[in-house]
Amino acid sequence: MNAVLLIAKRDFASYFQGLTGYAIIAVLLLVDGLIFQGIALGGREQLSSQVLGTFFLNSHGVTFAAGVLLTMRLLAEEQHDGTIVLLFTAPVNDWQIVLGKWLAGVWVVLIFLALTTYMPAMIFAHGSVHLGHVAAGYLGLVLTGMAAVAIGLLTSALTKHQVLAAVSGAAIGIGFTFLNWVAKKVDGPFDEVFAYLSMYDKHFLSSFSKGAIHTRDIVFFLSITFFFLLGTRQVLGARRWR
Repeated sequence: MNAVLLIAKRDFASYFQGLTGYAIIAVLLLVDGLIFQGIALGGREQLSSQVLGTFFLNSHGVTFAAGVLLTMRLLAEEQHDGTIVLLFTAPVNDWQIVLGKWLAGVWVVLIFLALTTYMPAMIFAHGSVHLGHVAAGYLGLVLTGMAAVAIGLLTSALTKHQVLAAVSGAAIGIGFTFLNWVAKKVDGPFDEVFAYLSMYDKHFLSSFSKGAIHTRDIVFFLSITFFFLLGTRQVLGARRWR
């Protein structure tokens, strides 16, 4: 556990030693804020709960983007610079490397999410907001961020190029989003399988964004996180013995 925390602290600090971490967070906050202003608060009369639900729906995509963009460098940069060899020769195993880097990414995503809380606060200031709805929505965003960091970490492990890692992670996220559309085009039993794997429609839109928490949705996001962390561990294991 100490090794995991040491790796996590090192990579977490590296985000803020230059402008990369600040720039990604600032740009994503700007995007989230503009979407919130234009869509959630745009023009028409809405109940506070509807505005809050729209905020969480929009933030789901932005949070996923944050997870992917913040992890694109974690292993790709190590491979590009050759420092991955130092990790492989250190007294740490593959799981400790994976968990340490994943934890660093999650910490930064949590900072990003904490900085978005002014938007629900604006709704609260001008209307009536149920705190349970806020808690459920942010739980969904945290789980989304955890899964996105795991996905981004795998794509970062597969290439030396950070941009390619980010594009690949985004493609996986888009794929998960459009699986609900695919489910409507195929026959059973595949329609149910694709519908279940739809991260946005099946596991966020119908629950967390509306203030509901279901065990099946929590299990889904945790399963996706574990699956991609396991994939990253397998990739590192293969690279270690090349």
